[in-house]
Amino acid sequence: MSSGLRRASRHQEEKDDDVPQWIPGLGQDKPKPRTLGTSFFGYVPDAFVEKTPYLPSEQSADALKKEATVEPVKAAEQVEASLEQEIVQPDSIERNGQRDMDASSDEGVVTEEVIVPRRVGQASAEPWDVHSPIDIEDGLGSAQNRLLIKGGRVVNDDMMQDADVYIEDGIIKQVGTNLHTPGGTRVIEAKGHLVMPGGIDTHTHMQMPFMGTQAIDDFYTGTRAALAGGTTMIMDFALPQRGESLVEAFHRWRTWADPKVCCDYALHVGVTWWSDKVAEEMEELTNELGVNSFKMFMAYKDTWQLCDEDLLQSFKRCRELGALAQVHAENGDAIKENTKKLLDLGITGPEGHELSRPEEVEAEATNRACVLANQVGCPLYICKITSKLAATALGQNLRRGTLVWGETIAAALGTDGSHYYNPCWQHAAGHVMSPPLRNDPKTPSFLMELLDVGDLQTTGTDNCTFSASQKALGKDDFTKIPNGVNGVEDRMSVIWEKGVVSGKMDPCRFVAVTSTNAAKIFNIYPKKGRIAAGSDADIVVWNPHATRVISAKTHHQAVDFNIFEGMEVHGIAEYVVCHGRVVVEEGEVRANSGMGKYVPTPVFNPHVYGRLEERERANTPCKVERAPYDGPVAQLNGQGHMQEGGIPSQQDAFYTRGPTRSGGVNLHDSSFHVSGAQVNDKSPKRPSVKVNNPPGGRSSGSFW
Repeated sequence: MSSGLRRASRHQEEKDDDVPQWIPGLGQDKPKPRTLGTSFFGYVPDAFVEKTPYLPSEQSADALKKEATVEPVKAAEQVEASLEQEIVQPDSIERNGQRDMDASSDEGVVTEEVIVPRRVGQASAEPWDVHSPIDIEDGLGSAQNRLLIKGGRVVNDDMMQDADVYIEDGIIKQVGTNLHTPGGTRVIEAKGHLVMPGGIDTHTHMQMPFMGTQAIDDFYTGTRAALAGGTTMIMDFALPQRGESLVEAFHRWRTWADPKVCCDYALHVGVTWWSDKVAEEMEELTNELGVNSFKMFMAYKDTWQLCDEDLLQSFKRCRELGALAQVHAENGDAIKENTKKLLDLGITGPEGHELSRPEEVEAEATNRACVLANQVGCPLYICKITSKLAATALGQNLRRGTLVWGETIAAALGTDGSHYYNPCWQHAAGHVMSPPLRNDPKTPSFLMELLDVGDLQTTGTDNCTFSASQKALGKDDFTKIPNGVNGVEDRMSVIWEKGVVSGKMDPCRFVAVTSTNAAKIFNIYPKKGRIAAGSDADIVVWNPHATRVISAKTHHQAVDFNIFEGMEVHGIAEYVVCHGRVVVEEGEVRANSGMGKYVPTPVFNPHVYGRLEERERANTPCKVERAPYDGPVAQLNGQGHMQEGGIPSQQDAFYTRGPTRSGGVNLHDSSFHVSGAQVNDKSPKRPSVKVNNPPGGRSSGSFW
C-alpha cells in the first residue's frame, strides 16, 4: 500500500472517531442511538430493543438461523481480507470517482473516502423495495432500511399532529419535526397527506375449504390485495372439522400461510366441537403457539354449531386461559327450520338465504351469547354483526356491564341485502354471506353511527371469495351456495367514504375502528395500531382527496366479482409501508410472497382482562346471615309428594316468620291455607256492625 493510501486510511479512521454517534460510520455497523441529552429529540429508552415476542417454539428456530449465518459471515470476512491484500497500486489520478494521493503529493489533507472492494453473497432482486441493499436475514450484513416520511399529518386514534416519521430496520425510531436522520435515507414527501397506522383486518378466510370447495383468494393474492388497500395485517381463522385436532388445524393453516403472506398475520382458532381433548389443546395453543382467541359457532347446524352447554364450557375454558371468546351469532336451529319451510315453498334462489336468516335469529343469538358469557365471567367478541337488531342487543348488554366487543364488516357498511332480489342469479349469489346483508337501505348508516359512538369497535371483512362457477354449486338450492364475499382490499376506502366523507366520524375514529381498537383487543398494541417510537413501521400514507372507482376489473384479488362494483370512493393508500419497506407506491404493489410474519397474540390482555378481577371482586355475592330455621318441615313420600297430614293443625304451624318484637303476629305471614284448615277456625266469630251513616254521607235514601 502506498504512503498516500496509508495516510488516507489513517485520516479516515481519525475522522470516524470524531463523527457523532447518531451518524453511522463506515462499514456495516448499524447506527447507534444518540446519547446526548441536551436535544429535544434525544435518546429514547428501548427505542432499538426488539419488540417482537418470541414463543418457545420460535426460539429454537431462531437459534438455528443464527448458527446458520455464522459460517457465511466468516467466509465473507476471509474474502474481504484477501481482497485487501490484492489491491493494485494506483496508476491514475482518479479511479471510480475517487481521487488517490501518493506520498509526494503536496495537496492538503485527503478528504475523499477510500473505497475498499468487498464481495457480497448473491442476493436476489426485491421488486417490492428497490431501495433495500441486502436482506436482513442474509447473514452478510444488515439492510439498514432507512425511510423518512416528511411533511404529513400523523393520525393516531387519540390525536393528530403535523410531524415527520423516521423509520429504520422496520421500526419507527422518531416522530416529530426537524428530525436528525443519517445520510442515505429515502424521503417520502407526504405534504397534504395523512400518515396513519396500517389497517388491521380482524376477520378473513384465505383459501379456506368450505362447502365442498376452497376460497379462490389464497394467502398471497389476499394479502397482496390487502396491502394495495392500506391493510398491513390480517387475522385469519384456523377452523378444524368436527372431531379434528385444533393443533393440527393450526399447523395446517401456518403451512398454507407462511410461504405466501405478503403482510403480517395472526390466527384465531375455531372450536367446532367440545371434549376434554379440545380443552387441553386450547391450553397448548395459548401457552406455546401464540393464540389468544377462540371462535365458537351458534349456527351451521350439524357441522360446527355448539349447543348451549358446550358454549358454557368453552367460555369457562377461555376465562381460565385468559383468552377472548368469539362467536358467530345466529340461531342455527331456527335457521334449519326456516330453510326447510322455504324449500318446501319452492324458493331456491339467493333470496332464500336472506329469508331463512332474519334479523331476529341474529339478535337472539347475540343476546344469548352475551348472557351465557356473562354467567361465567368470560370476555366476549361478537363477529360480523350485520343487522340493526343484533347491534342494538349488543349495545344493551354493553350498557348493562357485560364485557363484550362488537365487530362489523365492510360489506354491511358499504351495501345492503337488496341485491339478493336482483333478477341476475350470478349477481345475487355474489352477495351471499352469513349473517346475510339486510334488505334495509338504512342499515349501513346505522352501523356506521354505532362505530362512531363506540357500540361497535372493530371492522373486518369476512373476506372469503368464491368465483361465479363456485357459487353456481348452489344454482338449484340456496343452501349450497358457498358463503363469502370480498372486501380485504376495499375496506379502508369504503369506511373512509361512508364514515369520514359523510361526516359520521373524524380521522382519529377512523384509525381506531380500522386499526387501533383491533390491536388493543387482541393484545398487539402498541406494536401494531399506532405511530410512535418503538412501534412496527406499518404505515399508510393516505391521500384523502384522490378518488377511484371500485371494480372487479381493476382490483388485485383473484375473485371475478366485487360487491362494491361501480362505487366511487375518496381516499387512496398512495404509499404503504410494511416492515419499514415501501410495498405500495402510487398504486403500484411491490409485495413479495413470504415477506409477512406470523404475529403471536399473548393471553391475559390488560385491555380485556384488566378490569375483570376488580369487577368480580366488587360483584361477588354475599351470604345473608340469619338464625337457623327451627319450625316444622313438611314430609314427602317416595314420589316426591307431600304425605297426608303433613300440615300440622296447630295455630303456630301457620306462622313461619315468628312474632314481631312486640309479640304480635307478623303481617307478612298468610293466615290462609289451601288444605281447608284455617288458623281462625276455632276462634269465636266477631259481631258484625252495620254502618248506616258512613263518612261522607249516606249513599241511598236521598230526597231525590
